Amino acid sequence: MIGAYLDQLDDISAELDGAPIIQGSTTNSERERLYDEFRRGEQRVLVVSKVANFSVDLPEAAVAVQISGTFGSRQEEAQRLGRVLRPKHDGRQAHFYTVVARDTLDAEYAAHRQRFLAEQGYAYTIVDADDLLRPL
Repeated sequence: MIGAYLDQLDDISAELDGAPIIQGSTTNSERERLYDEFRRGEQRVLVVSKVANFSVDLPEAAVAVQISGTFGSRQEEAQRLGRVLRPKHDGRQAHFYTVVARDTLDAEYAAHRQRFLAEQGYAYTIVDADDLLRPL
């Protein structure tokens, strides 16, 4: 999980049974310890702020969920995509999800970012939460 708002990240961490949070105030030694635990599979979920946009090497991360970002920043989204879309040693695919509230300014920013990603050759699918919640 990656986001920009610390209160939101705290809430997400609590919902994920206290998943560790890495943010600006997290010491470098604590960050490295958590990253190493994630790389070894001892930690399956990390909640990270925008500090993870740069210089984070988690090559086996297969899923990223972006819950908030810097408005319409295509650069930020590309950096976050780069964290998860690296080739995996076992050939499995990675997935990048963005949570966007319908009929908001953020939805407009997301549409702008999606157009940019499509122009760069990335495939994406828009899924409405109502579709996910319907019984099969």
